[in-house]
Amino acid sequence: MEKEEAKKRIKALREKINYHNYRYYVLAEPEISDEEYDRLYRELRDLEDKFPDLITPDSPTRKVGGEPLTEFKSVRHPIPMLSLDNTYSFDEIEEFDRRIKDLLKTDNDIEYVVEPKIDGVAVRVVYEDGVLVLGATRGNGVVGDDITENIKTVKRLPLRLWNSSVSLDVRGEVFMDRETFIRLNTEREEAGEKPFANPRNATAGSLKLLNPKEVAKRNLDLFIHSMGNQIFPDISTHFGTLEKLKSLGLPVIENRSLAIGIKEVMELINKWDRIRDKQRFMTDGMVIKVNRFDYQAMLGSTAKAPRWAIAYKFKAKQAKTILRDVAFQVGRTGVVTPVAVLEPVLLAGSTISRTTLHNMDEVKRLGIKIGDTVIVEKGGDVIPKIVGYDRTARSGKEKEIHAPEKCPVCGSVLVKLPEEVAIRCINANCPAQLKRRIEHFAERNAMDIRGLGEELISRLVDKKLITDITSIYKLKLDELIKIERMGEKSSENLLKAIEVSKKRDYFR
Repeated sequence: MEKEEAKKRIKALREKINYHNYRYYVLAEPEISDEEYDRLYRELRDLEDKFPDLITPDSPTRKVGGEPLTEFKSVRHPIPMLSLDNTYSFDEIEEFDRRIKDLLKTDNDIEYVVEPKIDGVAVRVVYEDGVLVLGATRGNGVVGDDITENIKTVKRLPLRLWNSSVSLDVRGEVFMDRETFIRLNTEREEAGEKPFANPRNATAGSLKLLNPKEVAKRNLDLFIHSMGNQIFPDISTHFGTLEKLKSLGLPVIENRSLAIGIKEVMELINKWDRIRDKQRFMTDGMVIKVNRFDYQAMLGSTAKAPRWAIAYKFKAKQAKTILRDVAFQVGRTGVVTPVAVLEPVLLAGSTISRTTLHNMDEVKRLGIKIGDTVIVEKGGDVIPKIVGYDRTARSGKEKEIHAPEKCPVCGSVLVKLPEEVAIRCINANCPAQLKRRIEHFAERNAMDIRGLGEELISRLVDKKLITDITSIYKLKLDELIKIERMGEKSSENLLKAIEVSKKRDYFR
């Protein structure tokens, strides 16, 4: 292909990919399959590899991450990024409403926008002539870090606005969804690393990485929730502005609602408190904003926060239950992790019967024993955790928790390296480690071998049909159909999925 022809094809491919990104990430209405999308992406990538001088900063291929940075540059925000006043009380929400009415000199109900408060990292994103040119953290509100290369890895954030060359300065929240957070912490624990306390800390740690390619692996997401300055003269409300930003292809905050009067606001808060644990993202409260821009201007701001907005914070949910036992499980890197076995208890909409204790140092810090009445909490964390025990409930019959000396699966002697808190099984042939490695390899964010789940992997390893990664690709139909609960159709589907995985591109 000649260069001029390649230039035209590259332009057409970028337009197609940007269109399908808009359909998929903003409208949630995809028109093509993942395989069709992958073909378009690979064609664009191959053409750019062949003609590198045709690569532009806003190309969809730039989302996989650029070259590592040596440091983050400081960025001054022309309009300060203010924080919000917080409250845990409905009385203070009503006082907020009364204060608004007094300042506006009105008795009429105020129209508010109520949005989930995302538990993430506040950022600023700037577009010039429709192209993303800057991503920055809030920092101290006046000066933040330039994280442009890292924020470009967020799949839903367009590098070029949809059908527009407008210049924008928007604010939002970068976050990590529940599934990604759980996967990341599992990987860290299996590697003997300290898990992140909550998705916000995981997000902040990810954005601080100097290598954008590593950031891309963290699968970060983002919601836009406001603008630095209003540039649409025909739009007079915050809600209307969000609808406009959505039409430009930006991932605006989901589940936003209009409320007339503070009573409707509190009803929405109560509703969200009941359903928040079912969302894919973590929310630690609700943000309430006066909708009309002329009212916002009249109300103004203090040195730290706008007077026209407030954040209501949800209380952490706790429950008491009995610690029946502590099991020890082996991860893919050999790390042996203590797991609390609990009397099943209902907490935040789900039944909790097990939760990780991370390591023996954490067990010692908590001071818990088998038989204790423990306090389990679900607050800013996705995974429930034991935060303490009821000292008054002790009978004297509780048992100390001791670390095992041998691997609970293969019987090998466990070791503890001086620089680590973890204890490890160093037998590379330990069946538990092999199972975890295969699970990690086959999961959706890796090779995405559909049908190769935890239970089937366990059966295949126990039958010695899988002895390492390469043996996945040597499985045969006549072997699979003999496995319990594996019929001919499901076996054929698994083999097809294994074949497809050979062509898997990492970026998806």
